[in-house]
Amino acid sequence: MATIQQNFTVSYSYPVIFTRDVFSPDNPELAEAILLSGCTRNRALVVIDSEVVRLTDGLLERISRYGEAHNDMLEFVAPPFIIRGGELCKHEPFEVARIHDLVERHRLCRHSFIIAIGGGAVLDAVGYAAATAHRGVRLIRLPTTVLSQNDAGVGVKNGINAYGRKNFLGTFAPPFAVISDFEFLETLQPRDLRAGIAEAVKVALIRDRPFFDVLYGERHKLASFEPAALERMIIRCAELHLQHIAGYGDPFESGSSRPLDFGHWNAHKLEELTRHELRHGEAVAIGIALDSIYSRRSGMLGDLDLHRILTLLDDLGFTLYHPALAWLDVGQSLREFQEHLGGELSIPLLTGIGSKIEVNSIDTALMKGCIVELATHAGRKSTAPVKEMNLLKAQEN
Repeated sequence: MATIQQNFTVSYSYPVIFTRDVFSPDNPELAEAILLSGCTRNRALVVIDSEVVRLTDGLLERISRYGEAHNDMLEFVAPPFIIRGGELCKHEPFEVARIHDLVERHRLCRHSFIIAIGGGAVLDAVGYAAATAHRGVRLIRLPTTVLSQNDAGVGVKNGINAYGRKNFLGTFAPPFAVISDFEFLETLQPRDLRAGIAEAVKVALIRDRPFFDVLYGERHKLASFEPAALERMIIRCAELHLQHIAGYGDPFESGSSRPLDFGHWNAHKLEELTRHELRHGEAVAIGIALDSIYSRRSGMLGDLDLHRILTLLDDLGFTLYHPALAWLDVGQSLREFQEHLGGELSIPLLTGIGSKIEVNSIDTALMKGCIVELATHAGRKSTAPVKEMNLLKAQEN
């Protein structure tokens, strides 16, 4: 009988800060971020990645001393809650339920804070808990890995795994603030430092050729984790990520296009197939290589550009083949990715370094041939039977 058309716009703003020794009483960044609430007295729950606690000497004591130094404006309502690190915290609902319990027990409200300290998986899980308690408790992220500082920790997504699917449950909820402390990176193993660089390669390939040229020129410094080069890479990657969220009109991904997921349709599946033995960034590096080869075989990307992409990934130290690729069901993986996105299938491919196009279909036979080529490039034999590999090559020809 009647239609009322509702329209409104919500503006979001949050700082992304890069610093050192965030819990030094003399470092103002965290206190100033909290004071952006406009409240003179603020209550907060700290949640920390167990690996960060294990690797960072005296962290719990430093947090306690920080609270004492700023007790005029900040109250930590409980000792820090230590959450299991890595994908484990996203697989099982225990940690999210415990955070909800702590919010209820300590009477935190939507004007209170949850301060999440950890890698990308922990930030995802804690962010999901914060977004679903009271429909949103304020979240401050302190990312502690390269991957979380340059990508996962600066955006607006939170989530946990369910039904055997990565990020099946989740929310779009911008953080109140993000504070990246470069000193946390000093505790990381080479494998974890390297994994985070994959997202910088990804965003450079789809958004910024000059940034790719910088990464290529500094690839040996990055491979040896030279601090200045690593920090420049993190800041520029985070900046491009934030520009994309703000400038492309779809920060909550209501459409089908997700260019920041270049190389991810297969990376997510590789993580599942390997039961997360592959780090996310390691799987993304393989996905970037595979989709770059497909872009070249489709006639969109030149040979020289492909050579530079693979050289960069190789020289950074990534292993670009994993036996799980032989088990990858390309068609099923694409269908699952489309289901996760909604709408029609939309896969970003490269038309050059720094430019991309969205395609709505993938030639599965051609993609299987790309897997064969990647296996050859990596100098490894696929675990698929020789007969199957010969068949794939025949389909290509």
